[in-house]
Amino acid sequence: MIALLLISGSVIPQEKIMSIEHPPIDEQSALIKSPSYKNVYWVANDSGDGPRIFPLDKKGEVIIPNFMRNHYSKKNAEPYPGIEILGAINLDWESMATLGDTIIIGDVGNNGNARRDLGVYMVLEPNPHETPKTRALSWHPLHYEDQNKFPPEEWEFDCEAIFTFQGKLYFLSKHRADGNINKPHPSTNLYVMNTRHTSSSNVLKKVGSRDDLGGWVTAADIAPDESGLVFIALNPLTATIWYFPRPKKGDNFLSQRPRHFTLANALQAEAVCFKDQETIIVTNEQRGWFEIPLSKFNK
Repeated sequence: MIALLLISGSVIPQEKIMSIEHPPIDEQSALIKSPSYKNVYWVANDSGDGPRIFPLDKKGEVIIPNFMRNHYSKKNAEPYPGIEILGAINLDWESMATLGDTIIIGDVGNNGNARRDLGVYMVLEPNPHETPKTRALSWHPLHYEDQNKFPPEEWEFDCEAIFTFQGKLYFLSKHRADGNINKPHPSTNLYVMNTRHTSSSNVLKKVGSRDDLGGWVTAADIAPDESGLVFIALNPLTATIWYFPRPKKGDNFLSQRPRHFTLANALQAEAVCFKDQETIIVTNEQRGWFEIPLSKFNK
């Protein structure tokens, strides 16, 4: 059982470390730790926002380019809008991952399971201290090998969780029961994108599946040394955080024996990343950040 604090009549998990106050970050749906800049995290809002990402420091404060600080510190200045990704469109950005010094942005949200324009953007990581705008390096359209109707009878082709492993990009699907957009199904499929075409659609090949997760999958990340995978299964406000060790052979993480941690009162928890090898950060769309050591996960 998780130890809880009672503050002002609300039950707050002790794992909560802060809330993000920057006004434009109002529906944080994706989170990664910077591969290049110390103590920097990148977040992105959900669908409905513009094509932008926000750099945050370890205290949750937005990082503003040095030459723009005076402007945004003025009394009546608008809040810093983040770094715009020129040439990109945010139809439904749901997840981010890193590959070397490249940020991968997944425009793979598919609530109605009817989209045929899914894909990912590759963006060379901008310097958060100096860059107000950048452009997408490339766009990679994609589709699931086992989807042939839009929408299908089984709604299993939404995705809010991507990660990289051994240089390839992986996807964990988000499932709905009975074709009901608001009814979670506690299962997921794991897919890999073996190609990086830019002028034709990349086929997502199914690697494995799992049906005992307790909720639908809303975020994922790989450990810095690729020794394990974490992802969130949400249902409806309680987040089960799963840890699957790296398989001895192949890439089917879902075939391994997992450990888990239950984060009560998680609200809409939709992002997770490794802070370091032994600690993860979970965020929700209500601006909360939670820090959880892997040592707390049940076997």
